Amino acid sequence: MAGTAVCGVSVGAFATETAKWGAHVDVEGKFGTDRNLGEVDLFLPLRQNDRTLFFSNIRARADNEGSHEGNFGLGLRHMLPSGWNVGGYAYYDRRRTDFDNIFEQATLGVEALGRDFDFRVNAYLPFGDRVQHISSTPGGGSFASLVGTTIEVTTLGGFTHEERALRGFDAEIGWRVPLWSADADKALRLYAGIFHFDDSTVEPVTGPRLRAELTMYDLPSLPEASRLTLGAEYQDDDVRGSQGFAMARLRIPLQAEQRTGPSLHWQARRMTDYVVRDVDIVTGTQTTQAATIVEAATQTADGTSINVIDSAATTGAGLQAAVTNAGANSVVILSGTFSTTTATSLQAGQTMMGKGIIAVKTPSGHTAALATPGATINASTASNSIGAVAMANGSTLRGMTITQTQNPANVDPRGVDVVGVSDVTIVDNIVSVISTNGNAFGAFIIDSSNVVVTGNTISTSRPGATAVGLYANNSSLTVAGNDLSAFGNTTFAAYLVSNPGDLLAILPNSDGNVFTQGTCGTVGSGTFTGSFGYTSGGVPGSCP
Repeated sequence: MAGTAVCGVSVGAFATETAKWGAHVDVEGKFGTDRNLGEVDLFLPLRQNDRTLFFSNIRARADNEGSHEGNFGLGLRHMLPSGWNVGGYAYYDRRRTDFDNIFEQATLGVEALGRDFDFRVNAYLPFGDRVQHISSTPGGGSFASLVGTTIEVTTLGGFTHEERALRGFDAEIGWRVPLWSADADKALRLYAGIFHFDDSTVEPVTGPRLRAELTMYDLPSLPEASRLTLGAEYQDDDVRGSQGFAMARLRIPLQAEQRTGPSLHWQARRMTDYVVRDVDIVTGTQTTQAATIVEAATQTADGTSINVIDSAATTGAGLQAAVTNAGANSVVILSGTFSTTTATSLQAGQTMMGKGIIAVKTPSGHTAALATPGATINASTASNSIGAVAMANGSTLRGMTITQTQNPANVDPRGVDVVGVSDVTIVDNIVSVISTNGNAFGAFIIDSSNVVVTGNTISTSRPGATAVGLYANNSSLTVAGNDLSAFGNTTFAAYLVSNPGDLLAILPNSDGNVFTQGTCGTVGSGTFTGSFGYTSGGVPGSCP
């Protein structure tokens, strides 16, 4: 009874089966320049007749880099009267890569195996989740810069590393070297081929492949249909570079083949040749970087609002209004030089900053360190008892250059006023006060508590009268790491006052000061507690 034709072979033709071809196991080792592989291959005839073989093929493979793969296939081969064996096969492949990702693909192949020549083409078609995560690397961080009155924070995008299964094909042609007859128990074949795998986003894996295989049939001391194949392989591509392999494959029959005569004819023997295809699902890696983000920061890292005042946009006359508008408990960054004839008064909890480093934060949460360029206030206040900068409760003056010059008679110019307030910090400033009429005071502290004066350079000059670098009266303060100097007829690097009923307290950790010019002076019958250390001309001292 005739059967349905499949690939030119009648299914009904399988009705008269003989065990011409039996099951076998191939055990293979490949030893390479880049990696080593081991494989077990199970070949199982499912249906057969005298000229046609329908089979299954199961492979398990591993390498020394942690990759594992399984191939599960079905194939059909048919012997043509012309001496060619033609066939096709389809596999389901599943691989766990050395990155611990799992990929799947279908492999489809066709072949023509002749006495002297071989031809084969394979197509590799990944499916499922073809792109999988390897790792993520943070970007280069965030960087802040001052652009006019805007704090720009640039955040470099992070890196994502992915592994991608590649589609592709390979093809090769083989030639039997005529050292022995086609039916001999040895055969040497040479192969030349090409492979190509690609993806829209990774570099193609393309190159040549050369193979040589020496096969010995029906080995002594092993069952009939045993084989030993020794081979060498070379391939090269731009991604993986050059690779070489030495190979040994031993075939162990699992069942005897029924034969009516001597060994199988070469054409029948080739019906169970090893199915040649790529050893694993080919993958490529890709690294992508997220876009760089540029944002404006309006807060410090702890959420305090920031305002930038630039002298290019705000004159000295408008400085006080700008500081006031920034509001209490804010940070005001000054940039440029401001010339003013009035005092600049800080708000409660406010920080005025010139040169320094401050941590800022964007609305999206990125933080960065901003290095501010510095700023100068050139003050010339005509009224008496007014400083160039007036501190408020909880305020901070940091990294500023303050100059105060006053020439009217009976006016005592002052650099920084700390009057009747508490919790004030004056740090890393340069304060210079020059007077030609009244007495000159650098930092003027009176009736205040918990005042910290550290890291400042304070100098005053009043030829013919009194110059005082640091003046403190009825207050508690820390004085550390300052350079204090006074030039004039009577000069005090520091002058401490405690009137009856008052207390002048120098708090702990007050040390490391330098008196470049002037001495320590004290006056009053009130109470003095504590002292701060200094050196003058290399000689240590304490005040009071």
